[in-house]
Amino acid sequence: MKISVIGAGYLGTVHAATLASMGHHVIGLDTDAARIETLARGAAPFHEPGLAELLQDGHSSGRLTFSTDPARLADADVHFLCVGTPQSKTGNDTDLSFLLSAVSALLPHVRPGAVVVGKSTVPVGTAAIVAQMLLGTGVALAWNPEFLRQGTAVQDSLAPDRLVYGVPSDAKGTQACSMLDVVYAPLLARGTPRLVTNFATAELIKVSANAFLALKLSYVNAVGQLCEQVGADVIQLSQALGLDERIGGRYFHAGVGFGGGCLPKDLRSFRAQAHRNGVESLDEMLSLVDGINADARYHTAEAAVRLCGGSVRGRAITVLGATFKPNTDDIRDSPALDVASQLAAQGAHVTVTDPQAGDHVWLQYPQLTFQSDVSLALRGADMVLLLTQWPQFLSLDPALTAALVQRPVMLDGRNALDAAAWQAAGWEYHGIGRGQVLAKNVPSAGLSQAAA
Repeated sequence: MKISVIGAGYLGTVHAATLASMGHHVIGLDTDAARIETLARGAAPFHEPGLAELLQDGHSSGRLTFSTDPARLADADVHFLCVGTPQSKTGNDTDLSFLLSAVSALLPHVRPGAVVVGKSTVPVGTAAIVAQMLLGTGVALAWNPEFLRQGTAVQDSLAPDRLVYGVPSDAKGTQACSMLDVVYAPLLARGTPRLVTNFATAELIKVSANAFLALKLSYVNAVGQLCEQVGADVIQLSQALGLDERIGGRYFHAGVGFGGGCLPKDLRSFRAQAHRNGVESLDEMLSLVDGINADARYHTAEAAVRLCGGSVRGRAITVLGATFKPNTDDIRDSPALDVASQLAAQGAHVTVTDPQAGDHVWLQYPQLTFQSDVSLALRGADMVLLLTQWPQFLSLDPALTAALVQRPVMLDGRNALDAAAWQAAGWEYHGIGRGQVLAKNVPSAGLSQAAA
């Protein structure tokens, strides 16, 4: 099929590349000329495992092209809306301005019989607005939410755990379903579950899923703080709970909390939708989840202060990790950089190292020192914090690492290291929620909640 993908950000680029790999002819559109120039060469503008190979293959085969000209979309059978829907700058609501601008730009070039498909994560009621904009064009509308995870987005696209079609219950809805079945024919042939819903259900699925994952993470982080106070081990506790098939072990690991461009935004959007529709209990619950996540970062920074004897002023602290999770170069709402910034604000000399995020850290966090070489970053450190679980950090040799630092003190903010191995190499090892790692008789340096 001839397919257009409007928006060449994270979602749009991955979606366009995977559709081309399925054999479709795809054109990606964006207003960012520099990004389009990069993509037109078959190069990836950000780090995502497997994406560069798909882009190069699409470029070489001629099935994948990119442009800034909306007129190039005119002969497409299906148009996917993949533009960003960030959190509003004035509250928890979603900013739909990019999405509605994309629809306006598409209108003069869409032909009758085509299908417009929303993939962006939007608040409930957005599809109805877009449908109103498309009235009289002879175009069908569907909402096909994305479920990509950064770091595994290519795999999530090529082997999704479900496909959702939000469509109206009329002839145009039937047309949209038929067209999407052709688009996703290779996935359906492999048995991918297909759910057909109305617009409102499709719009709520992604944000409600992300809000539930956020709830699960915040729950185990709150339990971890209790474990810390009473001498319990949150890792063993969460393993035991995870064996209950009603609970499961995924997204159930205590640590420094979640971040990124999706989970926090979607949690707050879901809160706003609940509040707007009078479901105060859901709004209040999700507000508590958001607060627990912020507290996990504060708690980690406070732990570092206590382990430095009550003050980090003048201390050399090395933070392993800058991105919000491994296998990405995204530092949006990064817990690692939040904690690093809190410590720098208390007078610590904080050096951050990360395999992918160097340029971003340099530009956005001038109060931090970035060092791409892990050995140089560790040299002379009074304390090390593991805050992003990159494989390069998990494979560090504890004995060799101890020889580089001034004081072998490790605060494992992801509970990802082998505690016994690091302790055997002479490290003072502390995890999050693993017994009373904070000495109650050591005064805190006074990190305030405002600083968090």
